Amino acid sequence: MGTVVDDAASVEFHAFFERHYTELSRLAHLLTGEPDAADDLAADALLALWHRWDRVRAADHPAAYARGVVANLARTRIRSAVRERRRVALFWSQREEKVENPDVAGAVDVQEALRRLPFRKRACVVLRHAFDLSEKDTALALGVSVGTVKSQTSKGMAELQKLLGPQKAPLRMHAAMARTGEAGGRDR
Repeated sequence: MGTVVDDAASVEFHAFFERHYTELSRLAHLLTGEPDAADDLAADALLALWHRWDRVRAADHPAAYARGVVANLARTRIRSAVRERRRVALFWSQREEKVENPDVAGAVDVQEALRRLPFRKRACVVLRHAFDLSEKDTALALGVSVGTVKSQTSKGMAELQKLLGPQKAPLRMHAAMARTGEAGGRDR
């Protein structure tokens, strides 16, 4: 008996999909302005609807429910894009400093040491020390709390001191990153 109900639900959902997919994709396109993302958002919404199909088909207006799901997914996508643009802007808004005769060996040592740090520690150390961002701006750029920035920067600097040598690490790291303009290597 369960198979008959599942088959009936599957047929019903397939008909709903055929009837509303184009409309939902168009809605996603108009909400996000991204034609390529519209199909993905519509598909994601329909997948979410399938997982809750019992509730959706019992709703008074299943198509309205589906449009609400698309709108929520589009809002989430837009918010993510805005946060990403802010992060990129913070990374590139700092002016470049050019220094004559940079300490290339020191920069290579620092880059290698940074690559050995986990991403969050590396990002906190680089943003705080190479880009001279405040704890608040670093937290905003990474989407974490100020407390996380403080602890990850502290732990990252401690690890760098072990890797580079306890007395020279902070000076070598700051000087090397400032002189080369490197922000932690290519594997970000």
